[in-house]
Amino acid sequence: MDNREPMSNDPEILRLLFQTGLEAALPDGKFDGRLPARPSGRTIVLGAGKASARMAAAFEEAWDRAGGSCEGLVVTRYNHGAKTRRIEVVEAAHPVPDQAGVDAAKRVLALAQSATADDLVVCLISGGASALLSLPAAGITLEDKQTINRALLRSGAPIGEINLVRKSLSAIKGGRLGASVGAAQLVTYLISDVPGDDPSSIGSGPTLSDIVDPETALGILHRYRVTVPDHVIAAIRANTTVAPARRSVVHMLATPKMALDAAAKQAKALGLTPMILGDAIEGEAREVARVFAGIARSVVEHAEPLGPPCVLLSGGETTVTVHGNGRGGRNAEFLLALALAVGNGSRISAIAGDTDGIDGSESNAGAWFDGSLFDEAEKRGIDLAACLENNDAYTAFEALDRLVVTGPTLTNVNDFRCILIRSA
Repeated sequence: MDNREPMSNDPEILRLLFQTGLEAALPDGKFDGRLPARPSGRTIVLGAGKASARMAAAFEEAWDRAGGSCEGLVVTRYNHGAKTRRIEVVEAAHPVPDQAGVDAAKRVLALAQSATADDLVVCLISGGASALLSLPAAGITLEDKQTINRALLRSGAPIGEINLVRKSLSAIKGGRLGASVGAAQLVTYLISDVPGDDPSSIGSGPTLSDIVDPETALGILHRYRVTVPDHVIAAIRANTTVAPARRSVVHMLATPKMALDAAAKQAKALGLTPMILGDAIEGEAREVARVFAGIARSVVEHAEPLGPPCVLLSGGETTVTVHGNGRGGRNAEFLLALALAVGNGSRISAIAGDTDGIDGSESNAGAWFDGSLFDEAEKRGIDLAACLENNDAYTAFEALDRLVVTGPTLTNVNDFRCILIRSA
C-alpha cells in the first residue's frame, strides 16, 4: 500500500457527485403537478436546446398520463436526440448555427403562427436554443450570424451579453416566438443554463419579450472588437422589441442550484461537509480558479470557512478569452488553472464539467485532478503551465487520462465544479 492510498477513492467520489448533479437536472418526472388543463383544440409542443428532446419525451409521458394528446417539433444539437412518439425531433449545429437550424426555426415559427385561441402551445427551452433556433432578422444572413457568433465565443464575453446580441440578430428570439402564438395559451418550461436563472435569457428567451436596446447590442460588439458590416448595424437598429404573448405561464424545471443541492446532499451521505460557493459564478476561468484556490488553501491551512474533509461546490458559467491555439473548454481551463494555483502534493482534488456533456467544442464534459497530477505530468514530460498559457488544457488532461467523458447528457444547467479537500 503506497502513501497515496487515502486519496485513491477521490476520483470516484468526484465523479459520483458530478453524476448526482446531472441526474438532478434531468426533466424526467418534473412535469408532474405543473401541467396545464387540456385545451379544447390542439396541444402544439415546440422547443429548442440541448435538453429539448429529453424534455419532449418527458412531457409526452406526463401528458399521456393526464389523458392528453399532442403534436409538435423540437430542435436539438446533433447526436442529442431522444425517442418520442408524436413530437418530431430534428437536429442542428451548436454553438455556431447552420442551415438545419434555420430550417427548423422556420417550421417552429410556422407551427406557432398556426395556433388558434382554442389551442395550447407548450414551449420546451433549454441552453443551446440560441444557436439551434436560428432565424436571422430581416437584412441579416446566416453567414452574418455565424461570423458574429464565432467572434463572440472567442472574445471572452459573458453569456448574458452574447445572448443579448443574439436577440438583436433574431427574428424568433427575444419573445418573437411567443408573440406569434396570438390568442393561444402559451406555457413555457425551462431548464436554466444561465447565471441567475433569468427566464428571458435562457435560450435568448424566444417566448419571453425583452426590451433590447439596439445601441446596447452594438456597444457589446464594439467592446469585444467584433466588427460588423453596415447592413448588420442597420438591421439591428430596425429589429424592434415585440409585445409579450397574451396568455403566458412559465415553469422552471431544473436549475444549477438544484444540481448543486443534490450533490451537497450526496456529499453529506459520504461524510463530507459541503459548502456551495454560488450557482451563478462568472468571470475569466483562470481568474475564478485562482480565487477558488485561495479558498481551498484557507480550508487546508486554517479550517476556514470550514474544516476538512469537505467539498466546495459551485456553478455558473465562466469564460475564456482565447489567446493560444490549443484545445480545451472553460471547465478544463478552470481546472488546470486551479491545479497550478493549489500546487503539487496537496490534499486537494477537483472535478469541473459542463452538465451538457460537452466542454466547449471538445468531446469531453470536463476533467479532474488529484494530488498525483504533477508527478504524472513530470513523468510524461507535460508542461502544465505552458498548456494553460496556450489554452491547451484538453491536451494536458487527455495525455494524463483525466478527462471526464459522459457523452450527451440531454440536460444543461451549465458548469459544475467540485473541490474535494481531505483531512491531513
